[in-house]
Amino acid sequence: MHHFNFKSLAFYGVAIISVLLLFKTVSVYGEKNLKASPPVNGRYRLTLAENLPNCEKSDTLTLNIEQSGIYLNASVLPTNANADTDEKHSLAGILKNQQLNLSGKVSKSILCNIPRPQNDPLNSVTIQMQLVDKGNMTGQLTVKGIPQTLKFTAVPEKAQEKSQKNNH
Repeated sequence: MHHFNFKSLAFYGVAIISVLLLFKTVSVYGEKNLKASPPVNGRYRLTLAENLPNCEKSDTLTLNIEQSGIYLNASVLPTNANADTDEKHSLAGILKNQQLNLSGKVSKSILCNIPRPQNDPLNSVTIQMQLVDKGNMTGQLTVKGIPQTLKFTAVPEKAQEKSQKNNH
């Protein structure tokens, strides 16, 4: 029992209490100040407020978003594209303070909802969206070469399907 002297017990006691206090401080800080990004993964039905100029019908599109924390990759697809379409993500962006910003290139045939021609030009686009209730979003689409911004609403496709089933 000679190896339990007061100095070593006091040292280990202070060390253990210091670690516990440090852990508690870090935990309180994390719970108070660090929040996970809201999930925005999935497919959204984009409904444009008006048609794109020089397009006959461009009222609805599908936005497919993949999320990793605050970083986003997305692609714009025609509405009739099936769910397992393996379209490469042509838009990249970030989620910050409930605001999504995406930019990249999208083909004119997708934007105008027309059959894809042989030499389909890519248009630079910027999408800015704000998260609102129930995962819905509102935003604006800017296409290079078109002077006005196009306002839209985005509804998650699962919510869209549920509301259609409830209406029938």
